[in-house]
Amino acid sequence: MNHPSPPRPSVARRCSHVLLRVHDLTRAVGAFRAAGFEVAYATAPEHKALHAHVWFPDGPVIELLSTPPGARWMRLPVDLRFGRGAGERMVRWARQEEGFCDLALLAADAELATVTAELAGDGVPCGRAVSWTRRRPDGDKTRFAFSYPRSGRLPFLVTPYDPPQHPADVRHPNGATAITRIVLGVRPADLPAVRRLAGDAADLRLEEAPVTGVRAVHLAGLTDPLDPALLHGAVLLPADTTPVPPTTHGKGSATS
Repeated sequence: MNHPSPPRPSVARRCSHVLLRVHDLTRAVGAFRAAGFEVAYATAPEHKALHAHVWFPDGPVIELLSTPPGARWMRLPVDLRFGRGAGERMVRWARQEEGFCDLALLAADAELATVTAELAGDGVPCGRAVSWTRRRPDGDKTRFAFSYPRSGRLPFLVTPYDPPQHPADVRHPNGATAITRIVLGVRPADLPAVRRLAGDAADLRLEEAPVTGVRAVHLAGLTDPLDPALLHGAVLLPADTTPVPPTTHGKGSATS
């Protein structure tokens, strides 16, 4: 008689970055700078950059994300290039309004392929581990790998940048020093998969919601409230502020 395998132990995973969908990257970078953040383009802006980072001295970062022209029609080619499920995610990014659109979780480079295989065995199928190279604004290259779950609302896995792209010194004029908590709304049906992906991530709070997605990010060190008009849909709150304002992602509690 076959017996079900025992659940795998939780992993000590960390959040890598929160993705913020913006329609115009240059305008969003300017707005975040006006809100008192240092912002660094991931690639040279004159080379049609699609990403920019709000770094902190340690821990997760905020990535401003735009999508290439025609991305909303690219589901099949993206699936073929990055694995089944990637296309659905790209199309969702491209079609949604400005605001948080995804969450990346850190996985060690050496374990990524093993983790995705284990996740598939636990009922959370992922696309293949994809190696990627990005040319930084200074001309050097950074390498990393990622894997997207086939369910396009679940957080995805990414390895650390190699070599690191983290600036040597980060000082935001608005006083922000770190992301202390990321609030992730989770649809009840997604909760087992999210727990399997996120493990014991201490910087993540799960709350029941009708749609799985990032609801808010808490920041340590803010000296003044941020102007929502400059944040392109992001909900950025001082650390330990409660409750999270209601959003289209809904309310509730599924605390991790």
